[in-house]
Amino acid sequence: MTDPLAAEVRRLRTEEQLSVRQIQARTGVGRDRARAMLRGVPPPAWTRRPNAKDELRDQAVGLRLGGLSVPVVAERLGVSRSTAYLWLRHLPLDPDAAAALARRRAHSKAMTDARWSAHREARDAARQETIEAAAAWVKQLRYRELIAVGAAIYWAEGTKAKPWRPNDCRVRFVNSDPMLISLFLRFTEAMGVDKRTLRFRVSIHESADPAAATRWWAEQVGVPVDEFQPTALKRHNPGTNRHNTGTGYRGCLVVEVLKSTRLYWKIEGIMKGMSDGVAAVGR
Repeated sequence: MTDPLAAEVRRLRTEEQLSVRQIQARTGVGRDRARAMLRGVPPPAWTRRPNAKDELRDQAVGLRLGGLSVPVVAERLGVSRSTAYLWLRHLPLDPDAAAALARRRAHSKAMTDARWSAHREARDAARQETIEAAAAWVKQLRYRELIAVGAAIYWAEGTKAKPWRPNDCRVRFVNSDPMLISLFLRFTEAMGVDKRTLRFRVSIHESADPAAATRWWAEQVGVPVDEFQPTALKRHNPGTNRHNTGTGYRGCLVVEVLKSTRLYWKIEGIMKGMSDGVAAVGR
């Protein structure tokens, strides 16, 4: 059986467009009960409180229809990108607007390049001059320097024993920089490591070209491709915004020294000696 009071409350809402407070005054019903009776009935438009961002939202829609991207709209209106996206996700750029935006960006980049090209050329020349001067100053590393530098880069980039596996003292160096790989190999040679005990493996994302990367690394270290161990593939996450992609991405090279426990102990000792020396200078 229909509740006549509830029916009247709903009629006042839909036909006379009264607010909850006005309905309470007309019927004597409490606020909570009136809200319960009106559940599912939309409030009249005049009772809706104005939103301080309504005007900004309208401006955002206009800018979007004018061909601007969401980030540009957000920056123009001083709102976050997430807010602008929520306002504009129903308005994708049409192909013509997207093409126009691409042309504007290309023109802007061309203008920027033209403006700063002289500065960039001078900067690049100064960088190369500084590199060459520093390289000439270093010249050839002496044995003691090579040992110290090699131990330091290993301690920074190589695998080390952990508190939960303190006796895992294998020497394994992993890096994507061919200069550091070359320096580490010179270090192992200076430490008397037999080249026949070195093992090489490429570690790379599965979305790259493992075979090409292996050939490139083989040329860098002067080892035949068929002597490399099977490549370690890292699973590719499409949602990850990685920059190490394309033909220039060759993964990392893993260099492992077989039966290297004693070599690891020596590296640990070299690092301890250098650390103690630094502490002594500071006292």
